[in-house]
Amino acid sequence: MVCALGAAVCFGTATVFQAVAARAAAPGGGGDAALLLRALRQWRYLVGLALDGLGFVLQIAALRSLPIYAVGAALAASLAVTAVVAARLLGVRLSGVEWGAVGVVCAGLAMLGLASGTEGDRAGSAALEWAMLGTAAAVLLLGLVSGRLPERGRALTLGLGAGLGFGVVEVTVRLIDSLAPVALLTDPAVYALLIGGGAAFLLLTTALQRGSVTTATAGMVIGETIGPAAVGVIWLGDRTREGLAWLAVLGFAVAVAGALALARFGEAPAADGTASGGTTAGGTAGEGTATGGVSEGGTARSGTA
Repeated sequence: MVCALGAAVCFGTATVFQAVAARAAAPGGGGDAALLLRALRQWRYLVGLALDGLGFVLQIAALRSLPIYAVGAALAASLAVTAVVAARLLGVRLSGVEWGAVGVVCAGLAMLGLASGTEGDRAGSAALEWAMLGTAAAVLLLGLVSGRLPERGRALTLGLGAGLGFGVVEVTVRLIDSLAPVALLTDPAVYALLIGGGAAFLLLTTALQRGSVTTATAGMVIGETIGPAAVGVIWLGDRTREGLAWLAVLGFAVAVAGALALARFGEAPAADGTASGGTTAGGTAGEGTATGGVSEGGTARSGTA
C-alpha cells in the first residue's frame, strides 16, 4: 500500500508543480508549442515530470503486489493530494466540504489498507489480454472521433474513456509476465498498455480542453476504478483479508466518493481558488481548459502511462 500511496502523492504533487511552471511560462505568446518549450525550461515543470515518472514506477510496483481495487482507489486519491498541495503552494482556499472530502479519502484508504489482501494468484488468460487490447483500441478510436461527439455529455464521455484507458494500464501491468525482449514484442498486453495509456492521456487532455474539469475528472475516476477492480476480482483472483470483504467494499466506495467530491482538482486551480472560467495559454477562455496537453493549471495524471 505504501507504493500505491506514494504514486498518488507523486501524481498529485506533480500536477501542482507543472501548473506553477506553466503559469510562469505563459507570458510571451507563440502558441501551445512555444508554451511547452518555455515550460520545459522551468525547473518546477521538470520536477513535475520527474514526479510523474517516479509515480508510474511506484504504480507498477503497487500493482504487482496489491489488488487492483486498492491501487485504483489510491490513485484516485491523488486529487486529494493536489488539493492539499495547491492549498499550500498556490494559496487555494478549500471549503469545509472539500477539507471534509480529503478526510473521507484518507478514511477510505485506511479501510482499504486494513482489508486488502495480496494480489490475486490467477494468471490472466490470453482472451483477457486480447480483450484489453480491444478496449485500448476502442479508447483510441474514441479519441480520434472526439471532435464529432455531441457537445452535451462530451466531457463526461471523454472522461470515462480516459478512465477506461488508465484502467487498461492497471490491468495489463498484472498481465505482463516476462520482460524478455522477445516476449514483450509478442505480448498483446504490452501493446494494450501503450495504446491504452496514450489514448487515455489524449482523451483526458481533450476533455479538459472542451468541457468541464469537474465532469471530465469525475468520469475519469469512475472509469479507472470500478471496471479494473471488477476485472481484478473476477478474472485475476484479487481478494481481501479473511472476513473483511465488507470493509474493503466500504473503503473503496468511501475513497472514490471522496475523490469525486474533489473532482475540480483534476486540474490545479488558480491561486484565487477557482478552477473554472480560466484562460488557457492558447488564449481560449473556458471552464478549466487545457490546450495542447499543457494548460495553465496543468493536467492531472499527466505521467501515467
